[in-house]
Amino acid sequence: MTDTQVEAVDGAIRARRSARQFLSDPIPSDTLKAILGVAVHAPSGHNTQPWKVHVLTGSSLQRARAAMLSAFDSPAGMQQHRPRFDSYPTEWTSPFLDRRRQLGKTMYTALEVPKGDRELMREHARRNYEFFGAPAALLFTLHRLMVPGSVLDLGMLMQSVMLSAQARGIATCPQAALANFHELLAETMPFDEDEILICGMSMGYRDEKAPVNRFPVSRVPLESMAVFHE
Repeated sequence: MTDTQVEAVDGAIRARRSARQFLSDPIPSDTLKAILGVAVHAPSGHNTQPWKVHVLTGSSLQRARAAMLSAFDSPAGMQQHRPRFDSYPTEWTSPFLDRRRQLGKTMYTALEVPKGDRELMREHARRNYEFFGAPAALLFTLHRLMVPGSVLDLGMLMQSVMLSAQARGIATCPQAALANFHELLAETMPFDEDEILICGMSMGYRDEKAPVNRFPVSRVPLESMAVFHE
C-alpha cells in the first residue's frame, strides 16, 4: 500500500464514531450497495460467511420504526421483549463498568440531561428505536446454528460496513438494542426461521450540529491494551 492509502485507511478508522442524530437526507441506493459490496470481503471462519443483512429504507424503515415505538410505548414496555442473543454480560465489573458509566455521563452532559432524570434518559433510549432519525438501517442476523461462534465473524463484517461508509462520508451507529425486538422485527421483515437478529445499525449523514454527535469519546492508551512480548 502507498502512504496515501495507509493514511486513508487510518483516517477512516480514527474518524469513525457512532452518530446518534442523523440528517433526513436519503442515501442513494447505489451507495448502499457499494458499501455492502466492499464489506462482504470481511473475513469469516473457514469462509462460512454466516451472515445476512436486511437493508431498511423508505416504507420498510417506517414499518420497523412504528412497530418498535408502539411496543416501547406500550404499558408493558420492554418487559415483554427479549433478544435471542444478548451481547451484554450478565455481570458488570471494573474497568468495563467504569468506562460504560463515563460514556453515559459524558453523553448525558452533552444532552443536558440531569443526573437521575429517568424520564429524559428513557426518552433518549427511545431514540434507538427511531434509528436516531437515520434514512437507512441495517439488521444483521446469523443462522441459529452459527451462534455464538460466528458472532466474531459478524463483528468483522459490521466493522467493514462502518469503515466503508465512513470513507464515503456516511455515519453509522451500531445498536445492540435493536436485538430486543427480534420477534417483532421478524414479523415485520420477515426473517427466515433460522435467522437470529444479533445487532442493528443506523446509517446516514451525521447532523454535525447535534450536541450528541460532538462530545468527546475517550480511548484507553495503547499501553493499557497491548502487551508486547519479545
